[in-house]
Amino acid sequence: MRFLVLWLGLATLAPAAGPRIFSSGENRTHLLELYSSEGCSSCPSAEQWLGTLRTAPGLWRDFVPVAFHVTYWDNLGWPDRFARKEFTARQYAYASQWGGDTVYTPGFVLDGAEWRSDRRALPAASAEMAGVLSVTYDAGGHCRITFGAFGEGEVYVALLGAGIVSRVRAGENVGRTLPHDFVVLVLKKARLEAGEALVELPLTPTEGVPRHALVAWVVRPGELAPRQATGGWLD
Repeated sequence: MRFLVLWLGLATLAPAAGPRIFSSGENRTHLLELYSSEGCSSCPSAEQWLGTLRTAPGLWRDFVPVAFHVTYWDNLGWPDRFARKEFTARQYAYASQWGGDTVYTPGFVLDGAEWRSDRRALPAASAEMAGVLSVTYDAGGHCRITFGAFGEGEVYVALLGAGIVSRVRAGENVGRTLPHDFVVLVLKKARLEAGEALVELPLTPTEGVPRHALVAWVVRPGELAPRQATGGWLD
């Protein structure tokens, strides 16, 4: 079996004892994406709501939340330290698939589709059978990913930060203190070959991030919409 090895470039802590295994069930786990920015005055309420999902009963089992910070607000005087051009490109790629060319924040995407539902209620647990996605993370920083529903595809692996606090000193949110959870610190994509892949994580703490999570989701080649997702806390 041939594995693809990727370095994520940022770090998390090694498991205290033995490997950590994150695994979905057979039913589809929703991937809920938030596109946000510290420079957008409408985003703090959306991020605050996302933060409440830390204690939601279905976290990691029924849904996996991720927050992508985009770059197109940075020119207002406050460069978002979590914003990445590739996250902005991902949002534009979604818009293109939906037949548009504009993007906005805060913007939610649920399982690859624009989600404008009332944010006070999460989507119901899915009854769709999607197959088991499993990630085994060992003390050496290796993530072994398996997904048997289809042999060839792509897997995204994201390192998330939670419990983050930012004090904004310019832009639309000047003077505000913003909490962040489920923020994507690093996103990498690998080929899923014969239903398996290997991702390697350097074991270096991420500065200013009290808590980390590891999430993964799989797609068919060339697609953005996830077929299955899983994840969990690393510390």
